[in-house]
Amino acid sequence: MVSIMKRYAMQHLIEWKEDPGHLPMIIRGARQVGKTWLMKEFGRTEFEKYAYINFDRNSRMKQLFSGDFDVDRILRGLSIESEVEIAPEDILIILDEIQEVPAALQSLKYFCEDDRQRYNIVAAGSLLGISMHEGTSFPVGKVDSMDLYPLSFTEFLDATGNGQLVSLLEQQDFDMITAFKDKYIDLLKTYYYVGGMPAAVNAYLPKQNLNSVRRVQKRLLSDYEQDFSKHAPTAVIPRIRMVWDGIPSQLAKENKKFIYSVLREGARAKDFELAIQWLIDCGLVHKVGRVTKGAIPLKAYQDLPAFKLYMMDVGLLAAMTDLDAKTLLKGNAIFTEFNGALTEQYVCQQLIAELGATPYYWSAENSTGEVDFVLQHSGNVIPLEVKAEENLMAKSLKVFVAGNKLSLGVRSSMSDYRKQEKLINLPLYAISQLWSACDSYRSV
Repeated sequence: MVSIMKRYAMQHLIEWKEDPGHLPMIIRGARQVGKTWLMKEFGRTEFEKYAYINFDRNSRMKQLFSGDFDVDRILRGLSIESEVEIAPEDILIILDEIQEVPAALQSLKYFCEDDRQRYNIVAAGSLLGISMHEGTSFPVGKVDSMDLYPLSFTEFLDATGNGQLVSLLEQQDFDMITAFKDKYIDLLKTYYYVGGMPAAVNAYLPKQNLNSVRRVQKRLLSDYEQDFSKHAPTAVIPRIRMVWDGIPSQLAKENKKFIYSVLREGARAKDFELAIQWLIDCGLVHKVGRVTKGAIPLKAYQDLPAFKLYMMDVGLLAAMTDLDAKTLLKGNAIFTEFNGALTEQYVCQQLIAELGATPYYWSAENSTGEVDFVLQHSGNVIPLEVKAEENLMAKSLKVFVAGNKLSLGVRSSMSDYRKQEKLINLPLYAISQLWSACDSYRSV
């Protein structure tokens, strides 16, 4: 990833560093979302130096952590491996792909408990399978953690030199935002194609070559599919592939609830639960559960068997379906239905990555009514209806707001920002301002 890329997670790491009581930090995320670059850039910009150790296929590190957990002995080994003297000074210790040596993960507990010095340690990797290693325990209460996702839309705007458009969003200057709506919409459609995977964004940046972007995305999809064979339990691999390959068809349905029989006739939940959980634990998919009512806490009203599955990145979803740039950017009459799937995928991604939300959805028991996302924020329930194009209709949303006696609902489409009675229309390209828009509405 090029150094000009700006990741908002960097601020989270800076705040972690400034906390005098910080614990070792574990950065979790799917492969290729930029964990390694983020850690190295953090070390380069915020510390005098950093020591980088990669545990992937590293027999020396397996040997180092097979002994006792003496902190001084481990530090000597890390110094030799990284060729950087690790002394009690302003240094960041980076442990990459830590899941490959589970004992190294366990050792973080002992760094935390060393009374002599507070060490600056960041580690990264998928924690998938750590619990399967006998004799190894996760250092509960002894580490901080954060999740890293593909670039959000506002990070994409920054990366493409459109920081002023981000500033307008942050200022919520909706008169100016509306004046430049065509620019926002064009960039949003581009983001639907490119997505937020750092390698895809970097392929786009030099010459805006969408063919290069698609080649990168196809390679990433191939890498993930190879990971199924490399890391997943052998018996589950065929079902993982079926779930993974079936996501576009699940999202193309008008009712996007996950239906097992779409994968295989007669399939039941127990046949695919482990495969779905494996993909979730890898960070490759997001599971959005159904709630039966809009009340706090939403989790208490979750209908566990009902859910939707979204991918982690809208660009990868477009690549998986072989959507060509012309169809996506210029429009096509027969593309309308799947455009809705891409839009929901985009919004889900932003809610999780940028707003830190845990999204649910609601559907009526005995009718076709549905609200795409239901969120919990500052003690309030916020229903969010998503439409791909210009749309000011909100029948299901109004029913949900009235039925649950909520103060407002939010509709997001390509229509301009506006307030109505108990409703806000928030443009899709301004979804990053959802919390602020709701707070401002209530404060009036």
